[in-house]
Amino acid sequence: MIHPRIDNLLEHADGRYALVIATAKRARQINNYHQQLGEGAFADFAPPLVESRSKNYLTMALEEVAAGKIKYSYRA
Repeated sequence: MIHPRIDNLLEHADGRYALVIATAKRARQINNYHQQLGEGAFADFAPPLVESRSKNYLTMALEEVAAGKIKYSYRA
């Protein structure tokens, strides 16, 4: 079972493709943030925006979307 549920996630996105793109980019940012912790740099990437029991960066990004913490827009 996927948590959070896909139908809840799609309420915060224009479609499945947009949801995938937004969460994949955010998961990479969270990964980069955790890699920077060892280097002592904190300015480049934002930390996770929600408390999560998961260690999976994609799950953290999905939880951020479900909580309404991530905003995205299309560029023309």
